[in-house]
Amino acid sequence: MTVAEETEVTLAVGQQKELPVAPDPAGRHPDREMHAILEIGVRGGRGGPGRTGAPVPGTGPALAEVLIVDTSRSMLHPAAKLHAAKDATVAAVRMLPDGTAFAVLSGRFDATLVHPGPGSAVLAVAGAAEREAAERAVRILDADGGTAIGTWLDLARRLLKDQPAPVKHVLLLTDGRNEHDHRAAMALDTALDACEGRFVCDAWGIGDDWDAELLLRITRRLHGRARAVRAESELTSAYEELVAGLLGTAVPELRIRLTPTPGTVIRQVKQVVPNEQELPPVPAGPGGRGAEYVTRAWGEEVRHFQVVLTADPTGRETGEDLQLAAVEIVVPDFGRPVRLPAPQPVLVRWTDNPLDASRRHPGVRRHELYQQAGAAVAHAYRAWLRGTDGRDTADRELARALALAGELGDAQLLGALRLIETAPGTGRVRDGLKDVDWQHLILSSALTTPPEPPTPVPPARPRPSGPHTGGGAPPGSAEPGVPVRPDGLVECPDCRWLGPADSVYCGGDCGRLLRGSPA
Repeated sequence: MTVAEETEVTLAVGQQKELPVAPDPAGRHPDREMHAILEIGVRGGRGGPGRTGAPVPGTGPALAEVLIVDTSRSMLHPAAKLHAAKDATVAAVRMLPDGTAFAVLSGRFDATLVHPGPGSAVLAVAGAAEREAAERAVRILDADGGTAIGTWLDLARRLLKDQPAPVKHVLLLTDGRNEHDHRAAMALDTALDACEGRFVCDAWGIGDDWDAELLLRITRRLHGRARAVRAESELTSAYEELVAGLLGTAVPELRIRLTPTPGTVIRQVKQVVPNEQELPPVPAGPGGRGAEYVTRAWGEEVRHFQVVLTADPTGRETGEDLQLAAVEIVVPDFGRPVRLPAPQPVLVRWTDNPLDASRRHPGVRRHELYQQAGAAVAHAYRAWLRGTDGRDTADRELARALALAGELGDAQLLGALRLIETAPGTGRVRDGLKDVDWQHLILSSALTTPPEPPTPVPPARPRPSGPHTGGGAPPGSAEPGVPVRPDGLVECPDCRWLGPADSVYCGGDCGRLLRGSPA
């Protein structure tokens, strides 16, 4: 294997290190939570053109796939939904490489195994004959009954339970709400408890009556993404894009290992880009203080995670960098070489300067803005449901969401909000909206993006210095990397903030990028 085929994982820790030692002037106990942003990237490992999704010799297929089609009665109103679901499912099956374990389920009050057929305890294995048989079974699907998604997910769990493939994935499509949960053999909450950590689930909405909060609830527990199509005709290409991404998985599983120093407590770890997901801890090993947080199915991408730690300054030196925890990336062996980054520290510098202690890392602030924007969208939707009584509140919350999206510089979210707005700049909810318009907006507000890196500025041609020519670089000009000073710190060229050599962002007032994000 060449160097170009090796998968590389990168890690950068961004934080504002100062925390307060003493109470504030009002006598309030200081906030001693340390928030750090982990920027983790995966690149390479696809093996070059023509080999996307190909298993490594001796390791077996990388993917086991279960496709769930909602076949409740509402899929016939209009029938275009069911036709689109069939077309998209067939397209996904056709993309599966030979040897891939797969199944197709039909979901109503219960779940039925469409292929390899009712009563089978194992998945089909992709090949020309199996793909054709699956297509025939999908084409004759009809729709009737209600919706009980917990039962659908539980059957997928049982089918995937003994699969050795490193990536276990479920693709779920529904056009409605989980309105028959009370009649199901397994309630959704119970199913999510049983399925969490067993597979990744992406959930899609189609039609005009699906529930964005339901899709988000499922995907946040099962580490997938919630999406929807506005037109039935878009579903096939969306499925093909998703399956292509799955077949290009570079790392099936990546674990964030945190080892706190004595006196430090891990309060929370969650993914914040490209969407928010809580990560429950699993033990890092017998006798250790650390914990691991499992993330799954990485392509060539960058994700951000927020770590929250607490510590006690009693007996600690002020003004010195002290380690609160070590961050390490762990990748279980899956038959390919992976180059891992060196462990990185999460630091603290105890200070009695209130100004220093009040600063926050820009990534932490960015996530707070996304949470506020999502809350504003939810409040606007609930107010809109009240009709004329809630119109003023809906307008006010939409205007707030627009302002937050503008501050974030998120063009995707701004575009989604403007589909709700009467006209650009009005901040008012337009007339004639349907409930599904709000559901699309709720999904859009759940997506997050990292800040855009500054646009590189070409270096100026050298000019002779002298009393009439000036000199020096213009403020804010881009640099390949801010140089490290002899004392081991970096100095922001814009606001003169001093920070550790591995700082990705300035921790001062400007918050600019100090070195490029991983590709």
